[in-house]
Amino acid sequence: MRYIFENGNSNRNQQKKLNNSNFSKWMISILRRSKEIGKVEIPICSIILDERGRCIGRGVNRRNINKDPLGHAEIIALRQASLIKNDWRFNECTIITNLEPCTMCASALIQARMGKVIFGAYDKKRGGLGGSIDLSKHESAHHKMEIIGGLLEEECSQILQIWFKKLRTQK
Repeated sequence: MRYIFENGNSNRNQQKKLNNSNFSKWMISILRRSKEIGKVEIPICSIILDERGRCIGRGVNRRNINKDPLGHAEIIALRQASLIKNDWRFNECTIITNLEPCTMCASALIQARMGKVIFGAYDKKRGGLGGSIDLSKHESAHHKMEIIGGLLEEECSQILQIWFKKLRTQK
């Protein structure tokens, strides 16, 4: 498991804290949910936690289901959480998702001033927070957030790999 923190360095104390936190429990829940949505859609799920650790937003990819190019799990979770919070600012919140947010979602998280982003699998082709490009470190990013990648990375990657392999064999 590899972690990238805000300063770009791995830190064993931060890793231990993360492993002993509720974030792993949330990720396991996300993985269960992604297997279900994977029957009809790419298996990506996101949740947003408030400062007290309560889930205030959930989303699953719904691009194919809704025929909506903006139907990404992170965007759906942001919309739901903003209704619950009655605000668009998420400085004290954490989003957890099983795949690194794409550039569109990474930009939305920056604009929403998300406090912390935790993801499982890195996306080397389209990742917007380090896998392909890191928009959070771009000079235009007016908001700095903590980014933690690689939480249950193997499990997250495996679900996605199985899904894409199945998709290729169906064609």
